[in-house]
Amino acid sequence: MDNDFLSPKSDIIFKLLFGDERSNEILTDFLKSVLRLPAEDYEEVFIVDPHLKPERDGDKLGILDVRVRTKTKKTIDIEIQLLPSPELRERVVFYSARMVTEQIGSGEPYSKIKRVISIIITDYVLIPESEKYHNRYTLYDPETKTEFTDIIEVNTLELVKLPENEDGTELWAWMKFLSARSKEELNMVANRSPQVGRAVTRLMELSNDERTRLLYESRQKMEWDNRAREQGAIKTREAEIARKLLSRGRSIEEIIEDTGLTREEIEGLRNAE
Repeated sequence: MDNDFLSPKSDIIFKLLFGDERSNEILTDFLKSVLRLPAEDYEEVFIVDPHLKPERDGDKLGILDVRVRTKTKKTIDIEIQLLPSPELRERVVFYSARMVTEQIGSGEPYSKIKRVISIIITDYVLIPESEKYHNRYTLYDPETKTEFTDIIEVNTLELVKLPENEDGTELWAWMKFLSARSKEELNMVANRSPQVGRAVTRLMELSNDERTRLLYESRQKMEWDNRAREQGAIKTREAEIARKLLSRGRSIEEIIEDTGLTREEIEGLRNAE
């Protein structure tokens, strides 16, 4: 990646680009490219506290990347996920339900509930069942092709599925911006779209800010350390499995297939016994 700019996919940079009141115009332009909302919703877009209130003592505290409320009080959660998360779909449903239930108190009418919309951006394949890079989900019956309600709506955006050639949508330009790996790509989307061009300008301002760079580098180091710990834990589990399989007389070839360890690693475990 070009060292002259910070990756907009980083959660720190993503929040500064889309979750800062000074970037409200950038956020609004991005939302318009993703969602099917009436024009009046975009007249007033508010950044709100990303923390979801626990309903009971001991409940998990939900923290969203960017949380937005529109003029008509629709709530929008925008998140970016760079590494595969096996429970992401369940977590999105859980957070959506929390955003619904926190809208009403005891005895209040259900008619007070406004739509909650999630925009989930991933840098990996989240929806293998679809080739599209943008999928929109509501409560829907696929047999009768009827929608029960759109009170809960989930939009998935998968950067890895983005076609190289533009498809004529503003969303393609935004996705290209988020996945850009060179200044040439940034300049290309900036020239194509004035809306995305504003985001490119803001990204370069952030990239030239020393404090932002320090925050970015600190976050990157933390992510690398976490990844190293996770990989170490996986290796430890695989080694334990390999030891058990060795004790049961399984062949090295079978253990390689079951654990992913190399022949040298397995032979080292056997020699250590």
